[in-house]
Amino acid sequence: MSIRLIAASIAAMGFVFVFTFVQESTAQAPPVRVLASNGMKAVLDETRAQAERAIGHPLAMEISTSASTKQKIQSGAAFDVAILTTEVIEDLSKEGKIAAGTRADLARSGIGVGIRKGAPKPDISTPDSIKRVLLNAKSMTWVRDGASRVHIEKMLEGLGITNDVKSKIVLTPGADQATATVAEGKTEMVITLISEILPVRGLELVGPLPSKFQSYVSFAAGVSPNAKNADAAKALIKFLTDASVTPTFKAKGMERR
Repeated sequence: MSIRLIAASIAAMGFVFVFTFVQESTAQAPPVRVLASNGMKAVLDETRAQAERAIGHPLAMEISTSASTKQKIQSGAAFDVAILTTEVIEDLSKEGKIAAGTRADLARSGIGVGIRKGAPKPDISTPDSIKRVLLNAKSMTWVRDGASRVHIEKMLEGLGITNDVKSKIVLTPGADQATATVAEGKTEMVITLISEILPVRGLELVGPLPSKFQSYVSFAAGVSPNAKNADAAKALIKFLTDASVTPTFKAKGMERR
């Protein structure tokens, strides 16, 4: 074997050793406990491996609605980082559940309509067109405690069809359940955050709500005052606010604030 080939082999072994060492170090480090909203799930799933390498800790993530997570934190649930709607983070900060000076705004997502992939796409670009679509729909779903629910119901009220579609509405405990019922053909359409529609296999985004009824749900992050891994928690937030992650937010239906 030539000296050059031997040197190349040693260099390759060194790379493998370093890579393996980084993997093992991350795996052995204590996890950063993350409580996050459904609207952030797609971004967190996509960036998880990169984030874990960047902060040197594995992530232990629990995804739910911001409303239910707020109650959990108020009841004393342990966590290192909370990534929830801006309003919830603000409330928790006032209650001393988020450490002062750690809050960071991340991104926002508009509300859209999703249908089963391959189904005909209706026109929902104007108030009149989405009114017709909703009146003609056999069923529709959204999240019972979702951040978008209040905006959806306000739209129905504005269109004057609240009572007309009431019997068609299927409320679910989470975004995963709502989108799954549509992807599986059990419900005709889902109305929820665009960031909760785009990543779902078998689902297709029809489009955003008409501008007259469009609302945005913003997300922020903060560190627990009792965080066991405060430095790693802050490092995670720094990673999520870095410009290098912005394209991922955009691809998942979110925009920076």
